Amino acid sequence: MADIAPILHIVSPLRHVSPFDVNMAVDAGYATILPYSGVTLDEMADLTQDMMFSRSPEAAPRTGLFIGGKDASLALDMAAKAKSVLFAPFEISIFVDPAGSFTTAAAMVAEVERRLRPTHPEGIKGVKVQVYGATGVVGGIAGVIAAQAGAEVTLVSHRDVEAVAAKARDFKQRFGVDLASASASSEDEKRALLPGTQVVLACGRAGVEILSADALAAARDLLVAADVNAVPPAGIAGIDAHADAKPLAGGAVGIGALTIGHLKYRVQHELLARMRVATQALTIGFEDAFALARSLAAPK
Repeated sequence: MADIAPILHIVSPLRHVSPFDVNMAVDAGYATILPYSGVTLDEMADLTQDMMFSRSPEAAPRTGLFIGGKDASLALDMAAKAKSVLFAPFEISIFVDPAGSFTTAAAMVAEVERRLRPTHPEGIKGVKVQVYGATGVVGGIAGVIAAQAGAEVTLVSHRDVEAVAAKARDFKQRFGVDLASASASSEDEKRALLPGTQVVLACGRAGVEILSADALAAARDLLVAADVNAVPPAGIAGIDAHADAKPLAGGAVGIGALTIGHLKYRVQHELLARMRVATQALTIGFEDAFALARSLAAPK
């Protein structure tokens, strides 16, 4: 199959396909990349059939469909619609990673586990986790990954609790995970919520501080705090973007956005490269991203 040219079709429901995803695909070795923007769920079946029927069965695995956007549930629905029209021998490969959130969330949880394992050999299993900025695309999936790994997860919204409760119900239906919900918009509410939590994941907007030093001090059982915000100010006070197990008050450690981002890049790059040279059709989701992130983050 060495002479079969890989093709990557990048689909997004947004006005523009993400340049980030295009750059990642080029760095993973793709020479032919086709962007499709403003794609609706109803259009996915026809687009997928055009991708699959226009190539030989031997070329199908190297015909890649990458689904972007900024909505995890919609991206998963688009992938399901695409998969519903696939059949042998024309199955193409599908990679779902809206706004890079699946690979980012996978890297975030894997980095947290790496810092937990010296005292918690089972990683995040049984650990109490709070996800701030959980209404966003990274936070929700990070919560699902942690819950699937056995953590006790609470999704926290800075708005009305229904914003995360609705997401928790959706993920319960999709993945069978139980996610608690909470609202903490004020400093007092955050200080009241944080006692007892062992891991904090900050997944809020860039340049917005979610947890102040004063609020974080209320997390007296904290082991690890991780932040995906690379734009100052940090999402968690005291955790800069380069933080890599940075000591925090009370014996906890902090993980910054660039530490998480380095692993995220490796994960997305490797998964794209696998799809580019596939000999059998691949379907890649956050579960695959987390398995790879765990492997890459494991002590050598």
